[in-house]
Amino acid sequence: MMFQELLKRLLSPAQETLGDSDARLALTALLVRVARSDHNYAEVEKDRIDRINQSRYGLDMGGAILLREEAEAMEAEAPDTVRFTRAIKDAVLYDDRIAVIEALWQVALADGQRDADEDTLLRLSSSLLGVNDRDSALARQRAEAAQ
Repeated sequence: MMFQELLKRLLSPAQETLGDSDARLALTALLVRVARSDHNYAEVEKDRIDRINQSRYGLDMGGAILLREEAEAMEAEAPDTVRFTRAIKDAVLYDDRIAVIEALWQVALADGQRDADEDTLLRLSSSLLGVNDRDSALARQRAEAAQ
């Protein structure tokens, strides 16, 4: 399966640079993981993921939905968050990882509630993605202001 091959490359000891479509899929899977972390994967969160992908990648709605659906399947197969985010960290530039943290916060806040499980996963993801506390806090503030 396509997802297994991408996961294998993401998690291999020899670091590979992700192609654009693989990076999109991996990062969207992380957005899905945050949305699912409170055990309530709401339509408003799916919509937020779709809108983030439209804006970030210039996709139309159909393309954004397709990317999210592929990412949902990949997220279900992905190993623990620790290995998954560390693999993304090694494949994505720092400024892009800050943007990922902001997008993760947008998804976490999409349902209008801050959930302890989402907060915990965001703190863990930020740390594992190598984003410092200051940049992470600023990303959260930007996401809150955009709500």
